[in-house]
Amino acid sequence: MAERILLIEDDPRLAEMVSEYLGEAGFRVSIAATGRAGLERLAREPFDALVLDLMLPDMDGLDVCRELRAKHETPVLMLTARGDAADRIVGLELGADDYLPKPFQPRELLARLRAILRRGKSGGRPAPLRFGSLEIDRDSRSVRVDGQERSLTGYQFALLVALAENAGRVLSRETLMDLVKGEPLEAFDRSIDVHVSRIRAAIEHDPRKPRRIVTVRGAGYVFAKAHD
Repeated sequence: MAERILLIEDDPRLAEMVSEYLGEAGFRVSIAATGRAGLERLAREPFDALVLDLMLPDMDGLDVCRELRAKHETPVLMLTARGDAADRIVGLELGADDYLPKPFQPRELLARLRAILRRGKSGGRPAPLRFGSLEIDRDSRSVRVDGQERSLTGYQFALLVALAENAGRVLSRETLMDLVKGEPLEAFDRSIDVHVSRIRAAIEHDPRKPRRIVTVRGAGYVFAKAHD
């Protein structure tokens, strides 16, 4: 069955172009021209992913993302024409899985959308990863510390798994993005650091003094095999 995508975009020409391109790639695309209309569609119907423009006529796309995350775990790909990195960082902190600056190539949109959809699927039943009090269940996509479940977005979970599966190995930010996305990438910005900060807040006993995900200056991050 074709995966369902909800596109929240008020530019009718862009919405038509994206819808047609994704449709040719095998997706079923629905379009909402306002943030409120998009949230109402999400309340009524299930979608596999959301493509969300940040600049909407009735409400800020960041507010749409905030309301969405309060009720749904649907993967979110943000579209933004804003040049300010702060908007992208806030979007990621609110739970967006990825972002794509405008103008963009439809091929890149398709690649990023497929990547976040892949991250949302679990293949097989891999055994949980356990590191002292930390348990990462790749099958149920859950994370527990001392038996208490911790909340992460789909992107953050995939990033944590990439780090944990390579425990003891220093991974550059570019390598992490490759491991998580599985697609060729544009030049790196600071989004990985934002996600790592959120992961630390969820799994570290003291996020200000992380002992599980350690920064290696000038090189990247390393996941400590054991410290409990």
